[in-house]
Amino acid sequence: MSSPGPAVHTNGQVHTNGIVRAPAAERDDARPPVIQVTDLVKDYARGSNVVHALRAVTLRVQPGEFVTVMGPSGSGKSTFMNLVGCLDRPTSGSFLLDGVDVPSLNRSQLADLRNHKLGFIFQGFNLLPRMNALENVMLPMVYAGVSGNIRRQRGHAALEAVGLEDRAHHRPNEMSGGQQQRVAIARALVNAPSLILADEPTGNLDSRTSVEIMAILQRLNRAGATIVLVTHEPDIATYSSRTVLFKDGTLVSDQPNRLIVVASDTIAGWPAREEEAA
Repeated sequence: MSSPGPAVHTNGQVHTNGIVRAPAAERDDARPPVIQVTDLVKDYARGSNVVHALRAVTLRVQPGEFVTVMGPSGSGKSTFMNLVGCLDRPTSGSFLLDGVDVPSLNRSQLADLRNHKLGFIFQGFNLLPRMNALENVMLPMVYAGVSGNIRRQRGHAALEAVGLEDRAHHRPNEMSGGQQQRVAIARALVNAPSLILADEPTGNLDSRTSVEIMAILQRLNRAGATIVLVTHEPDIATYSSRTVLFKDGTLVSDQPNRLIVVASDTIAGWPAREEEAA
């Protein structure tokens, strides 16, 4: 990968080659939690019945953590992610996102918060088919009102950070699934979000490509990005530093990972792909 390009400062953070880095003075324990939920409850009405999707969940995620969220279907993990992603509102309880009281915001304020504080990575990539990789990556910056020159500069830097600078003008149907997911990662980080939310980001990928994606996420995390990742795959959870487990709407386990697998080390032990060896 080439040497870092020019840094771009936004939201109190620094972009170098598309990687989010908090200023040194802010990378300490004095910063507030990125996620702070207390007694979070979410109920859904189903006719005359009430579904208790979340039951008094309390959880903190500190800046720079890499947290995996796991649980069986119906456990509440997806509801939790929707609330943390400001896509739904809790029935009760408190939720601070990077110090902001989320339940008190109106719809417009929530949209603005999502755009400036959150980066999303989805299982299905969610790239616009008529746009090339660079245009897809730049899209969040359009909504954030970033000028055209800065959008292009940061878009190229983010693609370079995920190893796809040479695919900037390729459309999604001209890229593999792994390449599309790397574009989605680049798109998630261009606005220097406080939090990257990854929902089953390896669910549509083969085993080798999944590890390559985890290597990118680990590298971003080492650079200062806070990541919360939902997965049903226990082996994917071993790449994070902490795993929380949901069951029946409650948080039943919250444990640090004692042995974190380093994805880049795993990749280094593999034979090169045919296209890499050519």
